[in-house]
Order: sequence, then C-alpha cells, then structure tokens
Amino acid sequence: MNEEKQRSAKPKKPFKGKGFLSTVSAGIIGSVLTLTVLPHTDYYEDLTQPKVEQSAVSSSQTGSSGNSDITPTQVSAGTSGDIASIVEDASQSIVGVVNYQQQGNRFTGASQEAAAGTGSGVLFKKEGNSAYIITNNHVIEGASKIEVSLYDGEKTEAELIGADPLTDLAVLKIDGKYADNLLEVGDSNALRAGEQVIAIGNPLGLDLSRTVTQGIVSAVDRTISVDTSAGETELNVIQTDAAINPGNSGGALLNSKGELIGINSLKISNSGVEGLGFAIPSKDFMPIVSEIIETGKVERPYIGIGMTNLADVPRSYLRGLPDKVDSGVVVASIDNTSAAAKAGIKEGDVITELNGTQVENAADLRRQLYADLKVGDKIELTVFRGEEEETISLTLTSNAMVN
Repeated sequence: MNEEKQRSAKPKKPFKGKGFLSTVSAGIIGSVLTLTVLPHTDYYEDLTQPKVEQSAVSSSQTGSSGNSDITPTQVSAGTSGDIASIVEDASQSIVGVVNYQQQGNRFTGASQEAAAGTGSGVLFKKEGNSAYIITNNHVIEGASKIEVSLYDGEKTEAELIGADPLTDLAVLKIDGKYADNLLEVGDSNALRAGEQVIAIGNPLGLDLSRTVTQGIVSAVDRTISVDTSAGETELNVIQTDAAINPGNSGGALLNSKGELIGINSLKISNSGVEGLGFAIPSKDFMPIVSEIIETGKVERPYIGIGMTNLADVPRSYLRGLPDKVDSGVVVASIDNTSAAAKAGIKEGDVITELNGTQVENAADLRRQLYADLKVGDKIELTVFRGEEEETISLTLTSNAMVN
C-alpha cells in the first residue's frame, strides 16, 4: 500500500494536464504502480544506466524530523568474527514477507487475494505486546494483506504501521509472542571500506529462506539515483559485494559483531556486472523508522507540484524557453489547494533555482527541499514561463496535510 493511501482514505483526484504535460503528469501519477510487485518482475529499471534492481521477489536522502532513540533487544551474536554463531542467532530475526494483492478472475469476475511477491524483513524491536519489523516499501507496496513467515516456519498476518516510498522503508507490526530474537542495530557511521559483512535474506522466495552470503563493504556513502512510486530520488547507501538477489529486499546486512547496519535493497544488474549490491545504512533508516513507529508516516515539506526533469522534455514543448536554461524541472501538474497553486505557479513553468541555488533535476529539488528546509519555511523559486523569468515566493506546508 503506498504512502498516500496510508495517510488518507480520500486521496486527491488526479490533476488535469494538457498535451504532452498531461501525458507526463499521468506518468507521474501512474508511477505508484512501477514498484507494485508482480509475478517474477520484482525489480524496476533506472531510467539511466547502470540498471538498478530492487531485490524483492515477485508472483523497490531525505531528511526526517524523527528521532533515532529506538532501543532494540540485543541478540547474543558470539564473538566478533565468529560467523557461524552470528548467523545462527541472527537468522532467527530474519522473516519472510509475503505481499498479497486483490486479483480478479477473468472468467467469474470475482476478486480474491493471491500472493503477488515475497521479500525479507528484520525483527528489531519489541514494545509491550507488539514486535516491529523493518522491510522495504517496494516489498509491501500495493498489498491488501501482508503475511510474515517466521524462523520456525510459523506464519502470521502483519499490520502495516507506515511506509515511506522515497526512502524505500516500511515498518510492520506483529504479535510480540513471535519475537524471541531481535537484532541489535549497529552504527553504520563506523563502517569502513574493506570490513567484513554478512547478508541474510530470502533470495528467489521462501524456499531459500535465510540464505547467508558474505562479503566486504565495497564503499560507504554511495549516492544512487532511483525511481520510486513517489518520484525520482537519491538514496545514500552502503555498497557491498555480498550477493544480494531478488527476494533479499528488506533483509539484513550485518557487521562482524552481528549488528544490523544495513537493510538490503538494491543491486546493479547489467550483463557482466557482479558484486554490486546496496543497503540502506542504519544512520539513515533509524530516524525514518522511528518516525513511522511514532506517527505512522514521515512528514516532509510540501510544495504541491508534480514534476519531470527538464532534460526529459522535448524543447518543442517549451516554446520561448531561453537556450541558456539547460537544467531544472518542468511543472507537470499542480495540487489546486497547495501553496504552489496559491502562489501562482502554473503547469509548464520551469523551476531553475530554489533560494538562489541551482536546481539540476527533480531529485536535486527534493534533496534541497528535504535536507535543508522544514514545514513553515518561506522559499523563493526562480521560474521561467516561456522566455520570462520571475521569482515566486511561497510558504512550505506539510505533506501530512494532503488528503
């Protein structure tokens, strides 16, 4: 289930566009389906090379105001470097996540729930009678029911607490009686290239559940541009050569102490390319997860526009735009109740700067917006409308206000 559906039972109607921008707008609105899990098509392709796959099996940097003071129960992982002991204990905290979706019968017209894909998850926190699981948003997106397969083979239904497509994170809740073993969250800031890491997950489905692969940290703080159901964004990730395959999404990347320092999420799958997997580091997922557990969502500043990269729009559709304008975003749609609409921004406008800083593309605008600004801040956008350049001021509202 996507983030917008979690926030409100009455989503806004799609914005109306014209001509090419209408098509672009439809593509943006329709992108909520691009990571929906389908049979054996669990990954998406980035629009540019190299091809990046989100690694759920199918039947995919932003700041946050949340705190990161979750205190998980520690798993006794043996001595540092004792891989067999680490794996034996940590595997009990790794679960299978099955995404069920409503599927119609073309012969009878009836609809029924069917397993649409599988991924992995990590038990990391127990509070009262509840236990919490971290997984990827693309593992559970579009689900009408989520089932968790536990270490001993027992299955239970999970409740989706909240999800954040832009960081590809989601939090599930199950009965605390199923959480005898929890992983301790480690400090990904302490990682160095060359350190040993272990990946545990369910590649290619639950038949190969809790498969263990070993490798090293190939690099820290990589930036990967990805398309999500909420738009293009950039993820800060740990790069590893530990094998990460379809179905590993949402699984654990452990350090040599058996601590959870990453959530396995992506891989590069070009022909001839091996050993390029990526995990969301704990320093980034913990604030997001904390906020989801506390509020059920992640609050961010909201302008109220759908956008596409200027580079992706033929110049013939942007009549009058000066040749010198070679970067920015095109406004493809507008929320008519938003700050953008009230400030006079129109479809077809090209945004080139935010508070005097150049905007390269949609991912860059989101990065500036989420990393440096907060709800209630006043911003200035440099906008081209044809050949005319103007500065438009508006006050940022909250995405949580969108119904």
